[in-house]
Amino acid sequence: MDYIGLNLRRPTVIQMTFSFEEIAVLAHERFTHPHPFVRRKLEAVLLKAANLPHQKICQLCGIGGNTLRSYLAEYQAGGLAQLKALRFYRPVSKLEAHRESVQAELALHPVATIKHARRRIFELTGIQRGLTQVRRWLGRGPLKRRKVGMVPAKADPQKQATFLAEKLTPRLQEAQAGQRLVFFVDAAHFVLQPFLGFLWCVKRVFIKAPSGRQRLNVLGALEAVSHRLIMVRNETYITAASVCELLGLIAAEAAGRPVTIFQDNARYQHCALVESCARQLNLHLEFLPSYSPNLNLIERLWKFVKKQCLYSEYYATFAAFKAAILQCLTQTHERHKADLDTLLTFNFQTFPDAQSMAA
Repeated sequence: MDYIGLNLRRPTVIQMTFSFEEIAVLAHERFTHPHPFVRRKLEAVLLKAANLPHQKICQLCGIGGNTLRSYLAEYQAGGLAQLKALRFYRPVSKLEAHRESVQAELALHPVATIKHARRRIFELTGIQRGLTQVRRWLGRGPLKRRKVGMVPAKADPQKQATFLAEKLTPRLQEAQAGQRLVFFVDAAHFVLQPFLGFLWCVKRVFIKAPSGRQRLNVLGALEAVSHRLIMVRNETYITAASVCELLGLIAAEAAGRPVTIFQDNARYQHCALVESCARQLNLHLEFLPSYSPNLNLIERLWKFVKKQCLYSEYYATFAAFKAAILQCLTQTHERHKADLDTLLTFNFQTFPDAQSMAA
C-alpha cells in the first residue's frame, strides 16, 4: 500500500503552565459559575493544569479532542475572561428596538391583562406577537404584575411627610433608645362573614358563608419596639369609655416611663373625655393627619390577623370565630413574633412613592 502524501502525525499536544493563583481561580469558578457550559470548560482546563493526558480529559468531560484544544486555545489567548465568554446565537426580537418607548407608555398608562398589553404594543409599534411572547418580553423589563393599592382620596401627602419627619420619626428614635414608650392605637371590627383569600389548589375552592352580623370589636395599643399588644374588646360598640379603659392599661404598663400614643381622629378618640383622661395619666396623645392609615403601625397587625386566621376559613359559630381571632392576637408576642418583627418595621408608605391613576 502506498502511503505517500498522507499526513500520519498525531495532533500536537499543547504545552501550558499554570500558576497557583490561576489553579485556585479555576478550581473555585468551576463550581460557582452559573452556566453549565462554562463550568465544563473550566473543568477541562483545570484537568489540563493537573497534567492529565488529553484522552483522559476528554473522557472525563465528555468532549472531543478538537473541542478540548479549542478550550485551551481560548485560555491561552484571553485567559479566564475569554474562557467564560458565551457566544451563543441569540435572536433579537424586533420589539427590542421599541422597548424604551413601550415601557414608558405602559408605565404611564398601565394595562390590566396581557391581551390589553399586546393590543397597546401593536398600536405603538405595528408589531403583532402572541400572548406568550408578549408576556415573556414584558417580564424581561421593570414592568411587573402588581396588585393595585388604595389611597384615601382626601389624604394630604405633604402633611403626612411633615408629620412623619417632625413627630413620628423622632418619637420612634427615642423609643428605640429606650427613652420612651410609643404606642399605636386603633380599633378593628371583625364581622362574622367570609374572608376570601388565595389558595394553591387543583379546583376553585368554595367556603360556606355564615349568616348573621355578629362582630368582635378590638381596640388595641401596639407598642412600637417590642410589639406587645394591649387590648380592650367587646361585641357592641367602641366608645370613649373604651378608650379611657385602654389608656389606663397603657399607663399601668408604662410604670412611670414617658409615653406617646399615636392614634387617628375617630370621634371616640379625639374628644374631651379621652384628652382629660390622658392628662390625668400623664400620657401624651398625638393625632395622625386625617386619612393616614399608612402611618398607623397597628393597621398592619389587623391585616396580618385576617390573613393568618380568617382568609379562606369557615367558622360555624361566632364563638369559634371569636376564639380564632383572640388566640392569634394573644400570640403576637410569642408564636408570631418573627413574622411581626419583619412586618412591623418603621418603613412607612408615603403616597408620592406610588403611581397614581387618578384622572
